[in-house]
Formats: sequence, C-alpha cells, structure tokens
Amino acid sequence: MSMFKRYRRYPLKSKEATVLLKEASDKLKMDLCKVFGADVKVEHVDVDFGEIFLVNGVPALFRSEGRVFPTLFFGEFVASAPKVVVDMGAVPRICNGADVMAPGIVRFEGTFDRGDLTVVVDERHGKPIAVGETAYSSDEASRIKRGVIVKNVHFVGDKLWNALKTLRV
Repeated sequence: MSMFKRYRRYPLKSKEATVLLKEASDKLKMDLCKVFGADVKVEHVDVDFGEIFLVNGVPALFRSEGRVFPTLFFGEFVASAPKVVVDMGAVPRICNGADVMAPGIVRFEGTFDRGDLTVVVDERHGKPIAVGETAYSSDEASRIKRGVIVKNVHFVGDKLWNALKTLRV
C-alpha cells in the first residue's frame, strides 16, 4: 500500500510558475523556458515530504526544505546534465540512499562545479539511478580517492520516486 494516498494538486498562477522556473533554471544551469516553451503549464502537488511540480504534465521538479531539484523523470535534465558513472557494486547502496563515494566512481561525463546537480548512472546500462549535488568540481573530484563526491538528493525507489510513479498514471 502506498504512503502517497492523499495530496493536493492545483495549477500555479503564471507569475508563480515564472518565479519557480527561473529559480530552477539557475540551479540546473539550463533555460527551462526554452525547454518547456512559452505556454508552460505548471501544477503544484503538496506531499507530506515536500512539493512536486508537474511542468506540462511531466513531474520534473521537487522542492524540499526550500531548495528545488530535478526529478529522475525530467528527461531533458537527465539527458543534458553532467554524469557520474558508478560501478555496479555501488548501485544497490545508492538506491538505498547512500551518497556517492569516490571508490565507486568509474568516470565523469561532462564538467561540473561544486554544488552543481549531476545525474548518477550505472556503468553497465547507463541508467539514471540518482540525482545528486556535487561536493567538488569535476577537476577536484577526479583527483580524490576517498570520501563523498556526490550527496544523494533523489534516487530510484525513494519516497519521491514512488510518489512520482503514482502521479504519472
């Protein structure tokens, strides 16, 4: 049984949607107005652990503790974001909420600065398994051999993932 039974879902006013998309564009380093077009429709869904935003019907953004993050369902972000490729041994830990540690990283694809959002993918299939916030720039991270490189903020199987799967029906 899902913990995600009751929620409030309503459209955002266009001014609120513009503010949200601007904030998210800055954080994601991509122009969401270009991605979603001028006539964008944003719905807000209150859940007990944050806020989900459906952009043109896609559950693309999530806000928790005042910070906006992309979801793994936001295809344009997943496709264009820098990637952290991890070995298959790291996958179950990351999908349980663990941060991405240096020894589990196979390589980086793309460049990033400290605090940027990246997509964590498995080395075998290139499947996105998590969205994380980097603790270092890509240059620094490539030289570090131990410790947390990416703070896990959203992963396959977390509360948000399960809520998003029910929203997509």
